[in-house]
Amino acid sequence: MSIILYLIVGGLIGWVAGLIIGKDIPGGILGNMIAGILGSWLGGKLLGSWGWEIQDFYVFPSIIGAVILVFIASLFLRSMKK
Repeated sequence: MSIILYLIVGGLIGWVAGLIIGKDIPGGILGNMIAGILGSWLGGKLLGSWGWEIQDFYVFPSIIGAVILVFIASLFLRSMKK
């Protein structure tokens, strides 16, 4: 059950990051989960662990890390289209 909650929280964090940036994350729900989980890892490495914790995700660093990840991915994907 914890894996399912982990994926749900990761997906929600990725979705919030996409809303903040204003860009759709490629891959839909799976892309949101990947962006949320990787963004959580990135935010934890850059900002540490502070704020609310939900299912091993610290909310604020996770969202900030996911926003950074989505922004970099959108720049990378835009450069590949040209």
